[in-house]
Amino acid sequence: MKLPHFLTSYLKKSKELLDTHGEQRAMSLAVGGDFEAVGALEFCLLKQLGLQPGHRLIDVGCGSGRLAKQLTDYLTGAYIGIDVVPELFAYARTLCGRSDWRFYAAPGTSIPEPDGSADFIVFFSVFTHLQHEETYRYLCAAKQALRPGGKIVFSFLEFRIPSHWFIFENSVIDERPDKVLNQFIDRDMIGEFARHLELDILDIQDGNLPHIPLDRVIRWDDGRKMNGHGNLGQSVCVLGRPA
Repeated sequence: MKLPHFLTSYLKKSKELLDTHGEQRAMSLAVGGDFEAVGALEFCLLKQLGLQPGHRLIDVGCGSGRLAKQLTDYLTGAYIGIDVVPELFAYARTLCGRSDWRFYAAPGTSIPEPDGSADFIVFFSVFTHLQHEETYRYLCAAKQALRPGGKIVFSFLEFRIPSHWFIFENSVIDERPDKVLNQFIDRDMIGEFARHLELDILDIQDGNLPHIPLDRVIRWDDGRKMNGHGNLGQSVCVLGRPA
């Protein structure tokens, strides 16, 4: 059976990184680098959106644990980390050391958790690597697993943000058939997805503008610092399931 494109490309990428770098460096590069910085930004964003210690959070595309690590001493509720690459979520499980948290392999684009059980379901740098039909299937699954009043948070690439263009340009140059897909999403599409799924669009933030209140100084691998307010680089959308 042919493996899904996102699984084939990510398994290949992870193996190459582990073959050429030490484990810690490979696990950071596998999720795009800036492990501490991006994890801290995601954590601060979720706190701004109302994440409470006792909440139940599903992290789809948890990778090697950059968000999970930041949540380790904050979240007393359930955390479920799902990813397509076993080496990544196994590393995240060890890194966090939380025996009460669960990490497992993503079964396609479904979320096998109880209906209406999650307060937050997050997709950071996930829809950027999926076909639009796969993104919609994931949102269908997320709505089912989300409790009324809960929130879906996802990051995305869009052509209206000038700083995203270089990602598309690099994809044009890269003609490898097994490269990792970089997918752009239009806000009109988000609107249609939300309408058909009967989800509310609670917020959309431009990826290049500071909008995340920071509780610390964010230090990037290249030496840059963020103070006060920060941004992920990718745009952020928040969907809500009506109570």
